[in-house]
Formats: sequence, C-alpha cells, structure tokens
Amino acid sequence: MYVICGLGNPGRKYEHTRHNVGFGALDRLAEEVGTSGSRSRFHAEVREGRIGAERVILMKPTTYMNLSGQAVREAVHFYKVDPRHLLVIYDDFDIPLGTLRIRKFGSAGTHNGMRSVVQELGTDRFPRIRIGTGRKEKGDLIDFVVGQVSREEREILQAMEREAADAARLAVEEGVDLAMNRFNKKSR
Repeated sequence: MYVICGLGNPGRKYEHTRHNVGFGALDRLAEEVGTSGSRSRFHAEVREGRIGAERVILMKPTTYMNLSGQAVREAVHFYKVDPRHLLVIYDDFDIPLGTLRIRKFGSAGTHNGMRSVVQELGTDRFPRIRIGTGRKEKGDLIDFVVGQVSREEREILQAMEREAADAARLAVEEGVDLAMNRFNKKSR
C-alpha cells in the first residue's frame, strides 16, 4: 500500500496558485487511476484507488500548508505504511519553473509544509516529487507562492502537474529509482 499526498491550501482562494500544484498533481493522478469518491478523513480529502497491483490512498490535507504533517502522520499511522511507501508532491520555488525533481529522501529545505511532514513523522526518509515554480527576485515571498499566476505560467504548471502525476504512478509501479531516471531532467 502507498499513501500519496499532494500539498496545498484548501479553498478557492488558493486554487490556481504555485503553492497548490501538489493538489493539482494529485487531482490529475486521481483522474488517471480512477479513484473512489472523495471523503473527509485524517484532516484531509482522501480517495482510494489502485496503481497496478498496489492499493493507493491519495490525500490532500485540509489543515493548510504549514500543518500538513498532522494529516500525513494520521494516515501513515492508521494504515501502518512504511515511510518508503509515502510519496509527497509539492511546489518548490528553489527549483526553476518547469522542472521536476524526485528524491528518495532528504531535508525539507525551505518548504514549511514539508517541514511539518518531516517533524510529524520524525523522519525525512520518504520519497518526494518537487514541482519547480522558480523564485521571484524581488517582493514578498508569501505573495509569490499564494498569488495568482499568469496564463503562460499556469500552462507550464499544469503540464508539470500532469508530469508529476505520471512520475508518481511510475514510482509506485516500477520504483522511485526508475521515476528519478526518467523525470529528473532539465527544465522544460
């Protein structure tokens, strides 16, 4: 069994922001694998489905980004999932726009949602898919990550959401190493 979590903020206000590309990728993955209806559980919107022979729990925390770890911890503990079978998808402004990076484990970096997940689980030994949003040179960083994006940038981010969904499916079916080899490329 796998738990796949997309990070983001609930509500229409945040729907098409850089910080919610994890939610977008999870929605695309849910469409591709044909999941059950959404229900509220573990402080998250949860769907169940299958990727190949594996049962998957797809979740979008409703705790807001900075407390995402609470929802992830509850689901991982409830299903007794080994952290290596947790996959977290999220935005990363330290990676150029249009770039996807998959890692088997590592620090949370500058991402508060990932800090929460690592802190709540007590480990950083789980795979993650980071969707590059680029970094704004000047201005408020919070406004950058939760602000609206241009139509051109939105098209790039939507393509990256689809690619992240494909990468997640491959990671479950064939392993994280193969997904890393196929998807860790230069920016599109």
